Amino acid sequence: MVRIDRMKVGLAVLAVLAAMLAWQYLQPSGLPEGIASGNGRLEAIEVDITTKLPGRLAEINAKEGDDVTAGQVLARMDVRELEAELRQTQAQVTQVQAQRTAAAAVITQRRSEVKLAEKNLARSRELYENQNIPIEQLQHSETAMQVAQAARAAAVAELAHAEASIEAARARVESVGTRIDDSALKAPLGGRVLYRLAELGEVLPAGGKVFTVLDLTDASMTIFLPTLQVGRLRIKDEARIVLDAIPEYVIPATVSFVSPEAQFTPKEVETRTEREKLMFRVKVRIDSELLAKHSSIMKTGVPGVAFVRLGADVDWPESLQVRLPP
Repeated sequence: MVRIDRMKVGLAVLAVLAAMLAWQYLQPSGLPEGIASGNGRLEAIEVDITTKLPGRLAEINAKEGDDVTAGQVLARMDVRELEAELRQTQAQVTQVQAQRTAAAAVITQRRSEVKLAEKNLARSRELYENQNIPIEQLQHSETAMQVAQAARAAAVAELAHAEASIEAARARVESVGTRIDDSALKAPLGGRVLYRLAELGEVLPAGGKVFTVLDLTDASMTIFLPTLQVGRLRIKDEARIVLDAIPEYVIPATVSFVSPEAQFTPKEVETRTEREKLMFRVKVRIDSELLAKHSSIMKTGVPGVAFVRLGADVDWPESLQVRLPP
């Protein structure tokens, strides 16, 4: 019985020692003066790819987890009705172009008629001045001249109308073509498909979400620091990020944003002690070229710790020297 109790005591002591060692191992080592830290999660820009026009989803070319490039067609909407409308508008362009050709021919004819009427009027005036024709015949020539000029003006107006109709028809062709182009849903940036939100054959409204793409070249971590530390921070100060999933790597970063307003505090703060409790939001951003180089291991939502240097004269400790995956 005594032996069993001793064994129990020994096991309890071992458990306590193991717990103490585990606690010491898991606790972060003390940071030197001038280095601040905060917990956060790695975040990246998410871009929704949506439909501009309502319609049926006719083609899907990507799935969740796929890496995509800027301009890559990820899906297409059904454009059969738009293609029929495009053919119709193109036919209208051909029709009004023929009308313009006919109007131009009429103008040529009307100009010839005006020239003939001018010659007849000049001859009639000469004959009238020599008293070889009556006044009525001169007036008839003058009227013929006015009619020819009016016909020419009408032909010019008809040509202008035909040209305007051509421009309008071409604009309709361009509009339909633009809608057809908009039916091809393209990736606005290079990244990774985070979600696919629609299925093949689904009818979507205007603005319907089809994909959410993650920008792998714009990742950051948001942390919160107290007043005394934030007061020593500057934009573009050096920083480091250590992720829980890959603690063996230390990722270089820079301070990209410091909130001008405090968080989690009363709106009015009167005493110095209360002011020192103010927490400010700080964003630490990883270089885009570095992210592009290591995009295959880029994961968002992973928790970790961001460290910031509170002065250019502060040296990074050995534990926070940059270490990157090969």
